[in-house]
Amino acid sequence: MEGFGFVVIAFFVFVAITLAKGVRIVPQGEEWIVERLGKYQGTLRPGLNIIIPYLDQVRYKLVTKDIILDVQEQEVITKDNAVIVTNAISFIKVTDPIKAVYGVTDFSEAIRNMIMTTLRSIIGEMNLDEALSNRDKIKARLREGVADEAIDWGLTVKSVEIQDIKPSESMQRAMEAQASAERERKAMVTKAEGHKQATILNAEAQLQEARLQAEAAITLADASAEAIRRVAAAIGAEDAPMRYMLGEKYIHAIGNLAKSENAKTVLIPADIQETLRGILGRKP
Repeated sequence: MEGFGFVVIAFFVFVAITLAKGVRIVPQGEEWIVERLGKYQGTLRPGLNIIIPYLDQVRYKLVTKDIILDVQEQEVITKDNAVIVTNAISFIKVTDPIKAVYGVTDFSEAIRNMIMTTLRSIIGEMNLDEALSNRDKIKARLREGVADEAIDWGLTVKSVEIQDIKPSESMQRAMEAQASAERERKAMVTKAEGHKQATILNAEAQLQEARLQAEAAITLADASAEAIRRVAAAIGAEDAPMRYMLGEKYIHAIGNLAKSENAKTVLIPADIQETLRGILGRKP
């Protein structure tokens, strides 16, 4: 009886284990791949599923919800040999579980490496300024380049976002030095332009001053000539008025000379009239 009881207990344990192996409850948002003797047998959908115990085996459990893949930061060389650092994030969804498990060894790692390779290729065709200012263009080309390969692996690439794209630390230092040199160059150019304009304005001012002085000298000469003509016309052949005018100016000049601080002695001719005759070139 004890042996019979042991057999009964063993039988019920076997039945329980068999039922446990044959009944599978798949949670919502997952699909399980079943293999029978190492060969694909079927896909278990969410809910209660029955499989053949000991022959069927759940080999893969796939999440059918959107999967977030973080693409690690990497250095990329642009077309003009600048080094930039960029990383990305991708949202994918398993749409064909059979292709996802049998088409590639690890679809998550495959997509991640595909994004990294495609990103290097896209940025490598751009200059530094273009790469830094065209994030949307890079994102669109990246998604387009990855989507075709993802279909063959039973995946749908819903979105690829560029998280960050910036020059490397060494490149940032070089750009700062370049910007500083450019500011200094502009300052020197501005200073040189200012000096040039000042020189031109100074030369124009000197030219204008010389022109005005020349015009003034001409005007003064014309006025003096006209005054001489009028005086000559008024005097006529008589030299007495002329001697009077010259004598007046002569005495005024001697007075100014006597007021000078450097003047010590002033000699006045005894006969001013004779002196004026000598100035006029008249004989006594």
